[in-house]
Amino acid sequence: MPFSAHGILCALALLLLWRAEELAEACSCAPVHPQQAFCNADVVIRAKVVGETEVDSGNDIYGNPIKRIQYDVKQIKMFKGPNQDIEAVFTAPVSAVCGVTLDATGKKEYLISGKAEAGGRMHVTLCDYIMLWDSLSATQKKSLSQRYQMGCDCKIVRCPSLPCEISAPEECLWTDLMIEKQVHGRQANHYACVKRADGSCSWYRGVAPPKKEFLDAEDP
Repeated sequence: MPFSAHGILCALALLLLWRAEELAEACSCAPVHPQQAFCNADVVIRAKVVGETEVDSGNDIYGNPIKRIQYDVKQIKMFKGPNQDIEAVFTAPVSAVCGVTLDATGKKEYLISGKAEAGGRMHVTLCDYIMLWDSLSATQKKSLSQRYQMGCDCKIVRCPSLPCEISAPEECLWTDLMIEKQVHGRQANHYACVKRADGSCSWYRGVAPPKKEFLDAEDP
């Protein structure tokens, strides 16, 4: 085989390996309802970000330093988490590996959910539910205090195509992506999936906590 052809094949092989590594490092997240994000998280807080620093977090298997971004935060309220304030939020340095970029000027308030770390710290990724506080609906803000937690035993099922239906009584069917073509649709902004007295789950809309009549009802 001529050298030139061999060289081309080697170059193509290297290109494919590089592309495969690039794809493997890309960040991909499945859409989730805010209630699912709340239930899946170790920590959920309302906070301002007041500082940003790149820090070393140990070494990889080859001895190279692992970099993370440390955001210093001023916690305003904890909706879920340990019995101490969160003082620092860590994330990967770039979005390709699911790193999160936050405004560190202290001028914006965030809802931040993620995984707990020791010593008043947490780790977040692009797959966690992180929103500007002012962008949340009144229902979402109220649901953070109690209603989402009431529905953590329920299962929110995404509708992949029409028609779709639940397969178990403890499921709520999430149709925002199919009907409204967006994650932050009507059900995400204004509904919580709440468990009722008979063990079934149903969507509930309203700022006030569910009344006993709703929880005791047999049908939605």
